[in-house]
Amino acid sequence: MDRRAFLGSASAAAASLTVAGCATSAAPASAAAPEAGGARAALAPTAARSTDGEVVVSRPGDLPGTRTQPRIPRWRGFNLTELTGGDRDRSFREDDFAWIAELGFDFVRIPMSYWAWSSPDDWMTIDEDGLAKVDEAVEYGEKHGLHVNLNLHRIPGYCVNQRELEPHLLFDSPREEMELAMEAALHHWRTLAERYRHTSNQAVSYDLFNEPPWTYQDQSRYVEVAHRLVGAIRDVDPDRLIVADGADIGQTPVPGVVGLGLVQSTRGYLPKMVSHYTATWVPKNEFESFDTPVWPMRADDGRMWDKEVLRAELVDKWVPLVNQGVPVHVGEWGCYNQTPHAACLAWMEDVTSLWREMGWGWAMWNFRGSFGILDSGREDVEYEDFRGHKLDRKMADLLLAS
Repeated sequence: MDRRAFLGSASAAAASLTVAGCATSAAPASAAAPEAGGARAALAPTAARSTDGEVVVSRPGDLPGTRTQPRIPRWRGFNLTELTGGDRDRSFREDDFAWIAELGFDFVRIPMSYWAWSSPDDWMTIDEDGLAKVDEAVEYGEKHGLHVNLNLHRIPGYCVNQRELEPHLLFDSPREEMELAMEAALHHWRTLAERYRHTSNQAVSYDLFNEPPWTYQDQSRYVEVAHRLVGAIRDVDPDRLIVADGADIGQTPVPGVVGLGLVQSTRGYLPKMVSHYTATWVPKNEFESFDTPVWPMRADDGRMWDKEVLRAELVDKWVPLVNQGVPVHVGEWGCYNQTPHAACLAWMEDVTSLWREMGWGWAMWNFRGSFGILDSGREDVEYEDFRGHKLDRKMADLLLAS
């Protein structure tokens, strides 16, 4: 069976799981989050926020313009970054999918640049050979029992890194230029939606684009973009499970898309003084301290970062949406290999325990590499040989225990 035929023969049994009855309530498209004060005590039970393996998709609600909220398993896994930069010479390794599954995880997020199959010089032309690599990721995921979340890390008109390389910008530009970018972005998502429409929601979901820009409390443009992208996907594939990253580089809930029936994706990189110690690509003003990390750790402003501060910064702001039935998943998090291993693991223990309390899954950045559990290049780790590679067994076991 060739790859396209494989993708077109998604299991009917798996697909049937996606149409299980939705017990969650509908929310109007304009729904606003309630105030966060006292929200933790009112938190809905974990059972209302996650499932034991089934995906329950969003459906049109009883009232016009409403949809029910989806439900998802507490997927845990890794970002696989071969197409993040749009390098057409890179391909996914089936071993990564097989080993992630063997180690006990069940999810991969695939952050992709559209440059892998198109060009900023000709947004509307799509190269089939480039998309064949995405086909491989979907195929490997299904083969090894991993859910594959396809994310546009770079979408026409926007990327969290070097957006100025785009010919027209999706945000903060004259309306006519933003519309050119919008039409190209819609074209790419229609193409992907058509290509994978026959896969099940158990196997594949879509993440609209990575880490929208800072909104400075005005999310209206992001909400507009999200509504149009979701509409384009659902015109082709009405019941697809769709993820939207939080505003402000993935960190802030987006009440304006609650009515669309989406998963919202957050981040787990705070504090940067621990997660990105010595990372040269992070602006210096984002670091709370430049001291050698420990955990808990006091910032230069005197604030003591510990588990309860993590709860306040990474969890509490999302509780109002959770209480509306919105599923939350942590699309990226991790710790750079220059942070001492002991501090890294202590921080990871606290942050994953908070997500476990909430019933949230996560995808660590990355699997192999400087943030990962395999071939991470840390100098203070006693590695285990794993299929000829260096496995950080202590970190892997901590993650599995979460």
